[in-house]
Amino acid sequence: MFIVNVEGAIYKSEKWLLIRRSEKEEHAGGLLSLVGGKVEKEGTSSDILEKTLKREITEEVGIEVSNLRYVNSSSFVTDSGINVVDIVFLCDHELGEAFAKSTDEVDEVIWMTTQQILNNSDLPIYLKENIKLAEKLLKNNTVVIK
Repeated sequence: MFIVNVEGAIYKSEKWLLIRRSEKEEHAGGLLSLVGGKVEKEGTSSDILEKTLKREITEEVGIEVSNLRYVNSSSFVTDSGINVVDIVFLCDHELGEAFAKSTDEVDEVIWMTTQQILNNSDLPIYLKENIKLAEKLLKNNTVVIK
């Protein structure tokens, strides 16, 4: 069995929203990551990934997002041996100012450009890959009108 986790690549004013995960977190405590969380049991449900992600983003950083687009999926094993399937969505910032709302999960919020993320040697390669893929999707969906 897997835990299913969803994350949002949120882009606003040419920067991506990252969080510093709380030191209290079992997995990757203290590291920078996208905002997200685990899918909970809801019985029969539609759009469970999207609903989960919107809820987690609101709970953790106090903002609302819309227009979720699939970026990629991956799997990994946590330090404690739990198998996780992780799905990343590109999200439009809709409403609110991001802050560390859930201090049990988030120590701080940080907005970084793509270049800052890619050039930061402390960030994990999977985060950089997710940002590259999200940016590619963002650029492919952008229509420039002259």
